[in-house]
Amino acid sequence: MGSIAAPSTSVFTAAHVAQAPEDPLFGLMRAYRQDPSDKKVDLGIGAYRDDNAKPWILPVVKKAEDILRNDPNLNHEYLPIAGLAEFTSAAQRLIFGADSPAIQEKRVSTLQTISGTGAVHLGGLFLAKFHPHQPRPPVYLSNPTWANHNQIFTNVGLSIATYPYFSAKTKGLDIDGMLGTLRTAPEGSIIVLHACAHNPTGVDPTQEQWKQIAAVIRERQHFPFFDCAYQGFASGDLARDAWAIRYFVEEGFELCVAQSFAKNFGLYGERAGAFHFVSAPGAEATTANQHVASQLAVLQRSEISNPPAYGARIASLILNDPQLFAEWEEDLRTMSGRIIEMRRGLRQRLEEKGTPGSWDHVTSQIGMFSFTGLTEEQVKILREKWHVYMTKNGRISMAGLNTHNIDYFAEAVDSVVRETQTASA
Repeated sequence: MGSIAAPSTSVFTAAHVAQAPEDPLFGLMRAYRQDPSDKKVDLGIGAYRDDNAKPWILPVVKKAEDILRNDPNLNHEYLPIAGLAEFTSAAQRLIFGADSPAIQEKRVSTLQTISGTGAVHLGGLFLAKFHPHQPRPPVYLSNPTWANHNQIFTNVGLSIATYPYFSAKTKGLDIDGMLGTLRTAPEGSIIVLHACAHNPTGVDPTQEQWKQIAAVIRERQHFPFFDCAYQGFASGDLARDAWAIRYFVEEGFELCVAQSFAKNFGLYGERAGAFHFVSAPGAEATTANQHVASQLAVLQRSEISNPPAYGARIASLILNDPQLFAEWEEDLRTMSGRIIEMRRGLRQRLEEKGTPGSWDHVTSQIGMFSFTGLTEEQVKILREKWHVYMTKNGRISMAGLNTHNIDYFAEAVDSVVRETQTASA
């Protein structure tokens, strides 16, 4: 027998491939799961939980799944590159409104994506490749923003800048700081905007403030890139949560939208989403949009080839059936209503205890997340002493609160705020 050759030396050694840091949110989830305490509270999870802290399958989604299972024509063939047509057309109507001028004038290109993350990535990739400015303009993100925004845009070769957003003093929107930075940003910059239920702060502009933002973006010829992960989930009203996007479209902006169906349908693992590019109105708008759609399809083909079918089929059934759509709206009100109730309950308990500081921001913020104003030191004590898990910047998922743990959490916050206040006195 011949001797066995010695294994070749790896090119990808530890010296060449550094150990990547663990994703902070997934690290937090792992620590929570390993905690043996029966009092532990998970306020880091970015997914809806019912009053028993369990995942909730929307009743209307269960109905749609039954319809799919009993469909004799159902198969597992590839979808087209752009996705399920009845899903993408319904996604357009949902986000822009059925009477949107952009839809009527055929100025919208839509591709089904791997949820909102895939939509942001596809949009970033398109802008990195086809934006006419040389060098490519910076992408302006709110400070703070969804952490994955930074990585997605950086990975496609776009530079990142930030605009002020959250005011630590008021725990609300720093509108003056935001507008000031947008005015001084290089002309034609890409401005990423959260359509509703801003992640991670829960702070949204008013409609009047949105008009101010639009005016500055128009003045500086910036390109708006909306990220919409919570339509209908934020306020329970689909039209209200899409107001900013529809206003910008009606004002004639060229823009794009990343749309997720993870939260508002509870389809977290099915990764159903859509990317929309809206061309500016004009004589060449339809042709320009066709060209955009063709290039998006090329990018999609090289990335995922075809999007997954199951989640899109569920959403499509519901979006295109008036009765199921009405039931879905009721499910949205159930989810948003429970979160609103938890906001009221937490604020009431902290105010009744006389917890130092102002807590009105708990109810003025909206959506799944709240920026509590708790410091990194306070968050650490809450985790080590009270087994309460949240991100170190003090962001909590309101969906993690329920009638069984809200009193415990309020007691923990009150204790830690008083303890750290006394220590620093």
